[in-house]
Amino acid sequence: MATVRVIPLGGAGEIGKNCTVLEQGEDLIVVDVGLSFPHEEQYGVDIVVPDFSYLIENQHRIKGVFLTHAHEDHVGALSYLLREVDVPLYCTKLVRALVKMKLDERMRGFEPKIREVQPGDTVEVGSLKVEFVRVTHSIPETCALAIHTVHGVVLFTADFKFDFAPVDRAQTDLHRLIELGEEGVVLLMSDSTNVDRPGWGPSESEATQGLRSVFAAAPGRILVTMFSSNIHRMQQVVNCAHALGKKVAVAGRRMQQVFEIARNLEYAHIPRGTLIPIEDVGKYSASELVILLTGSQGEPMAALSQMSRAEYRWLKVAKGDTIVYSARPIPGNEGVIWRTINKLVQLGANVVTEAVAPIHVSGHAYRDEIKTMVNLTKPFYIAPVHGEPRHQKIFRELAQQMGHADHRIFTLANGDVLEIEDERAGVNGTVTAGEILIDQHGDVEVTLDVLNQRTRLAHDGILIVTVTVNAHDGTLGAPPKVQARGFSGGEELVEDIDDAIEEELVKLSSFELKETDYVRSVVTDTVRRMLNKDSRQRPEVVINVVPVKS
Repeated sequence: MATVRVIPLGGAGEIGKNCTVLEQGEDLIVVDVGLSFPHEEQYGVDIVVPDFSYLIENQHRIKGVFLTHAHEDHVGALSYLLREVDVPLYCTKLVRALVKMKLDERMRGFEPKIREVQPGDTVEVGSLKVEFVRVTHSIPETCALAIHTVHGVVLFTADFKFDFAPVDRAQTDLHRLIELGEEGVVLLMSDSTNVDRPGWGPSESEATQGLRSVFAAAPGRILVTMFSSNIHRMQQVVNCAHALGKKVAVAGRRMQQVFEIARNLEYAHIPRGTLIPIEDVGKYSASELVILLTGSQGEPMAALSQMSRAEYRWLKVAKGDTIVYSARPIPGNEGVIWRTINKLVQLGANVVTEAVAPIHVSGHAYRDEIKTMVNLTKPFYIAPVHGEPRHQKIFRELAQQMGHADHRIFTLANGDVLEIEDERAGVNGTVTAGEILIDQHGDVEVTLDVLNQRTRLAHDGILIVTVTVNAHDGTLGAPPKVQARGFSGGEELVEDIDDAIEEELVKLSSFELKETDYVRSVVTDTVRRMLNKDSRQRPEVVINVVPVKS
């Protein structure tokens, strides 16, 4: 009987960048192709995508890419994979529309092979069957994937929660999850993001009351920022605005695009006369307006961030505005978000966050919901994913408390190869995995060397040394020149470095001065010696040796 191999390329031991390979014999499928966002010290990096080396090497075996839902951490890296491999995508109608929008922007003229499915459908690819099972999350049409293998079902929960009062009334298919548990789930790959939160998470519908209370108390304009993909939250904002007789405008290109797709697919229902164009907000009084806008994560070019800098074309923040942050910060974004909030407060706005009012609800299962998923599906093996190591540890302890043997719980890292056979399972080796840092200005990879250089520049600046040598007779064409940018060692130290370089260069013979590499090494050693002597800084040092004809 064939060995089943499960290999996370992203999303194991981290939140974001979700991408997992499942293999049975020669057949290979991919579950999700997501991105994550950089840490603050990753200067100039805009997004982080998985290392696709393994998929590129095995592209002839890939039967398809299966997408659980349309969040960026699950579909945002598709353009980087599809540039390298030609494979079909399997997803629901909403996911298809949002993925197509993103690919049209990043791969102009490219026509992806998208096979549309519905929750409840089963797709056969090679020797595998992939079943889409509806679960509730913070975006419609989220599906767990039940992959039927020779050893039983490998169940990817996707991002999930058990919401019994969802905004769109489409509840998790509990009946099918129970059936799968009876049929035999050999491995549960479970969301673990909120395993550290006890109890059950509140329903998405509960955010309505918090939003309505804030709206009713606001004296002027109301600006609501959230993830542009949170269609359920958009609907609740529209409902609250309509109930209070207010108009709704949408600001920010991405928010406008998603809002329009949601309307066209009837996932957003707008009462007649409620929606107005953003350019018409000046025609209404402040107390009549609710504005949906991008910028909940402090993105520098998002509408709210531009407003905090008084740079947004259509709107200026005014005293009396109420700004509602209906989102939780992505880990690592807290600093830039609070800086944006402080700017908005200085402009006179009243900023409302989740800490002040119940205006946000997580889309991820809390601890008791995770326990319920485990009890319903009765997995033989368990592997927590979509969580950091601390979440994986808590999940392992939780599963042990529920009676699962330690050797049947796997704490996977990206690149680990989990092999499932007839009577055993275990990690057997690794494949190439990691992260690729992308600078979207030019859409190029930021290598580790480049990142290290940017780090040194950010911390200690740069010294640029120019040495001019007469190519004909091997003499100095001019005294060496040291220029400093972002270096806080002081002008006196720069002058001392300049003098020390000249002292060393005049000692060289004409033959040595003609040797560019030798001159560069002498200058490098001199600069480093002076820095070690008089400064703890380590600026980037750039040395230009310029030969001139006398």
